[in-house]
Amino acid sequence: MSKNEPHKSGIQAAIAICKSLMRNGYDAYAINAPLQNLIIDKTGTHEVDIACACDPETLAKIFPNVVSCDGEAMATLEEDGFILYFYPTDVEDASHPERGQLRITPRMIRMLNELGQSEKFNAQAPRTGHPEEGFEDFSCGTVKLQGLPGVTLAHNYLLAIRALRHAANCDLPVDPATWMAIVQSANRILDYVPAREIMEEWRLVAAESMWKFVRLLFDAQILHGLIPEIAALACVKQEKNDDGEIETVFDHTIDCMRYYPEGSLPMDWYGVLATLFHDIGKLYTAEQYDGHWTFYQHHRVGAGVTRKILRRLHFSPEDIDLICHLVRHHMMFHFMLTDRGIRRFNALAEKERLIEICRADIKARNGSYTYFNHNQKYMNRAETSELMLEPLLNGNEIMEYTGLPPGPEVGNIRDALLKAQIAGLITNTESAVEFVKRYQK
Repeated sequence: MSKNEPHKSGIQAAIAICKSLMRNGYDAYAINAPLQNLIIDKTGTHEVDIACACDPETLAKIFPNVVSCDGEAMATLEEDGFILYFYPTDVEDASHPERGQLRITPRMIRMLNELGQSEKFNAQAPRTGHPEEGFEDFSCGTVKLQGLPGVTLAHNYLLAIRALRHAANCDLPVDPATWMAIVQSANRILDYVPAREIMEEWRLVAAESMWKFVRLLFDAQILHGLIPEIAALACVKQEKNDDGEIETVFDHTIDCMRYYPEGSLPMDWYGVLATLFHDIGKLYTAEQYDGHWTFYQHHRVGAGVTRKILRRLHFSPEDIDLICHLVRHHMMFHFMLTDRGIRRFNALAEKERLIEICRADIKARNGSYTYFNHNQKYMNRAETSELMLEPLLNGNEIMEYTGLPPGPEVGNIRDALLKAQIAGLITNTESAVEFVKRYQK
């Protein structure tokens, strides 16, 4: 056997295995064949590393002699006198293109160290295993990426979003080195991670933790590329309350998201998300008059802007309609409503969520609950049947029973009759006739 035959047959055995995997629909290749040739030639080892896109269970179905491993490689197979080591290949859409091909393994690094040539090849072990294994144990008290954070992130930039999710849900700080890697990679995260995958991670954030998650996205400069309209609210100022205290609309939004789950809907993910967008219209409606900022019609404008953003983030039409509805009507409960206004509010869908958005808005401003309490008190009065939404006697009938000519007196009696019906004092036509006669006297 010539000097070159062993490594040639080893690589050829690996290539044959890779072709079998590819015929079964799985990507596979011999890792850095030139470097492995060098290692075999210098050391005489009969080992070859393969990257493949299937798990050990699938490998065992294709190659019955495969042996699963708990170490660096996920499985081994003896073939033609060589031991083949299987490593998981990069199948993440969110990895850096330069990291898409596995070029070196821990076994190859050890062999290069023995040859004293590791520096020549700038060997850096890749992160292996499932993406969730990219984190150190949270028992250390921080959210920390394994190995060198920048290298680990480059293999799957979605880990950055996942790190922020864990930090928000577990109320843990992000390790400083991990945080810096995330900030430095902000543009690449937005370049390589599909918006749909970011939102899939976002949906795993608890409602009560979402304000922390959004703040982390903002501080890491990721929100600026993902939802620039929300990030821009940090540049919009408003008066926090009647004391003249000034705040940014973004800070107010974060406070509202924080307080919303403290009401009657503590786990309402969609309600908190609607609170994130409820003041987005202020970016487009801000006007300064007489030294004060105004934002007239920001709820209507905000609903339109929110619809555009949610489509961009691949939300379903049903979810878009729900959130835009909450943004469009979130101001209604802020005003002192009349009986008619309360009935119109009661006719809206999702009124409980609208009330909670109003409550959170007031709490975030340290504002007055006078109008809020008034409207809640009148809610019960307005909960009447359809038959009670109009008086039992119309204007002509009132004139007939009272002998009054057309005029404002007839309108006053009609309003009084409707109030008596709502209060439950009048329940039928006979009692209504008696009421209008007494009222006239």
